[in-house]
Amino acid sequence: MMENIEELEEEEVREEIVPGVARALSPMARRILAMNPGPRTGLGTNTYMVGIDEIAVVDPGPMDQTHIDAIIGCGGDLIRWILVTNDSAEHAGAVPELAKQTGAIVMAMCDIDCDEKLKNGDQLVGTEFRLTVKHLPGPSAKNIGLMLEEERMLLSGDLIVDGPSVAIGQPEGDMTAYLESLESLKKLRLKRIAPAHGYVIEEPKVVVQEYIDHRLAREAQILKALGKDTKRVEDLVEIVYPDLEGEMAELAGGNVWAHLIKLRTEGKVKGQKNFTAT
Repeated sequence: MMENIEELEEEEVREEIVPGVARALSPMARRILAMNPGPRTGLGTNTYMVGIDEIAVVDPGPMDQTHIDAIIGCGGDLIRWILVTNDSAEHAGAVPELAKQTGAIVMAMCDIDCDEKLKNGDQLVGTEFRLTVKHLPGPSAKNIGLMLEEERMLLSGDLIVDGPSVAIGQPEGDMTAYLESLESLKKLRLKRIAPAHGYVIEEPKVVVQEYIDHRLAREAQILKALGKDTKRVEDLVEIVYPDLEGEMAELAGGNVWAHLIKLRTEGKVKGQKNFTAT
């Protein structure tokens, strides 16, 4: 009986992420989960609120007044800035309405209507915190992360999620840039990663390497599946991802396509719609 108790104690028990409820992740950061779960978003989009006396809202999520009300209910008139890690509706749809209701300054690298354009290395300095912009392309050309310097926590956008992989779709996705962005994280003194979707990652170095290894292993699978034949992306998805259907198969197709474009650039495959190993 004692052994069973010890086994239970060793198991990781995750607290449920409840949509619309602010959860303190650290002295400087809180998370509110948007109500937009799905194959592309997992549990939903994580909205992060950084700061105490002055608050920066990162990724306010889709246009959903209930979620906006939860953000304002948490931050109120202390909300000074709104930042987005990319311009998808799942991350930035609520920006115009939240800005209208709070008067906050909108800051972004991506192509949304904003007050201030961000570039790599820029810093937002609040009363108690500094957020440093890290350009992390791959999931999209202008995906960014935001380093909370005081806690060495990276708000990673879509570069990393709480799971084994992310979708690198076309035309925005770039597998070469994605792997380079992952490699760049190894140079940072990271303590935690707060992803756009899912739970906080407490062992960033381990997870970053797992992501790189996973993508390279998948690339090897694609090359093996291609063999000496000519195949379409759909054919390769059926071989490499035999158990996926519907939207999940569509997302997998984006990853296969992104790998093939990378391999074509490297001279390892050739073709446009039908691909052959060289």
